[in-house]
Amino acid sequence: MNQDAVLRARMLLLSTDRRVLRGPRGLRAYRLLTQVSPEVYGSKLARVLVDATRFPEVSGLPQARLALLEEAIATARALDAGNPYRERVLALALAAREAELRAG
Repeated sequence: MNQDAVLRARMLLLSTDRRVLRGPRGLRAYRLLTQVSPEVYGSKLARVLVDATRFPEVSGLPQARLALLEEAIATARALDAGNPYRERVLALALAAREAELRAG
């Protein structure tokens, strides 16, 4: 694990005034930090992955949107059952996947 990248990701999160950093920068930061501390950052990663399905880069790519949602579901399921955010982000990701499948 590149400790400089981890430090930069943490600094990025500390420099924002939001509870969850959204957008491509947040997605990159949470993907990296979830590898280091999955219980701390996993629920945020799952949420940002669901949000990422609305990024302009994937708006016309249904398979990419579905892949993001599958990653969100896997991330949420990997959280400890006692994690207070697990059920909420899992339900969000499952509902988003269901909507994506119905729309497709």
